[in-house]
Amino acid sequence: MSRTLDDRTVAFLLTDGFEDSELTSPWAAVEDAGARVSLVSPADVAVRGKKGYEQRVDLPVATADAADFDALVLPGGVVNADHLRMDADAVAFVRDLVAAGKPIGVICHGAWILIEAGGVEGRRLTSYPSLRTDLRNAGADWVDEQVVVDGPLISSRTPDDLPAFDEALVTAFAAPA
Repeated sequence: MSRTLDDRTVAFLLTDGFEDSELTSPWAAVEDAGARVSLVSPADVAVRGKKGYEQRVDLPVATADAADFDALVLPGGVVNADHLRMDADAVAFVRDLVAAGKPIGVICHGAWILIEAGGVEGRRLTSYPSLRTDLRNAGADWVDEQVVVDGPLISSRTPDDLPAFDEALVTAFAAPA
């Protein structure tokens, strides 16, 4: 990946029950490209993935300001995604990033919060296959592809797609705002 993110700040929004590799792989990719990264969460101190990976929370979502970030990544995991879409502060944070037109990377079940935040209508995207009907009902054009880039939205299906997703994130996040 030849693009640099030296002037970019990227938020990762998640809570307990995330898919471990859907945090660690994109985090490493954008950090290695030079981005400043922050874990934003409704959790107080740390989050734990479904396979046991733990990471410290940098910023409570209740105090996070979308204006402080250039991009957002929404990892999946059924429990994580379901809890986030029911958290009013998390939904508001995502809604503000969507409204600002900032790049958002989403993988697997992470698309649930985008539905809740009104960010999928008229967009072409992919996700874990079980979200197909949810996304279509919310007005999205769901496709079964490794990675889909539609304007500021970068979506992917599963951990198997992480190499392509990571590359697409770095490319999209490096593009001029």
